[in-house]
Amino acid sequence: MRKEDCFYLGKIVSKYSFKGEVLVKLDTDEPEIYENMESVFVSLGNNLVPFFIDRCRLHKSTLLRIDFEEVKDESAANKILGSELFLPLQMLPPLSGNTFYFHEVIGFRLMDEVHGDIGVIKAVNDSASQELFEVEKDEKELLIPINDDIITKVDRESKTIHVRTPEGLVELYL
Repeated sequence: MRKEDCFYLGKIVSKYSFKGEVLVKLDTDEPEIYENMESVFVSLGNNLVPFFIDRCRLHKSTLLRIDFEEVKDESAANKILGSELFLPLQMLPPLSGNTFYFHEVIGFRLMDEVHGDIGVIKAVNDSASQELFEVEKDEKELLIPINDDIITKVDRESKTIHVRTPEGLVELYL
């Protein structure tokens, strides 16, 4: 399995018991949907390695307590501590309306109410405090904030996102 075919689920942040159980900090708004997993991919070096799960359950709010079949003592747990967990993209729950996954909208066209076609989404920058669409138009890059006030409609059929950009933002780039 390749990382491109998967989504990031979370990271193993600590050991839970001397029997090899680990705690995973999940990167999700709905941790309860991952309580009954049978397996997960663990990033070890440059590889995604499948690990099978004996038991997993929520621990406090966004932590998942996992007992892996292959990890039954502290030294085995130490080897995977800090590793990232991934699941295949097809396991993501489908979204509708104006909600979307970042990977889903790469290649979508952005249509502004005033300026019309303002380009194609090449990437999503989520490393700063404000998430941004990285849009390309006529070999120029535009950075458009991802915000409920700006996005007016997501049209999956036509692969288009309709936006109402703040006055002056598009002119700044074009």
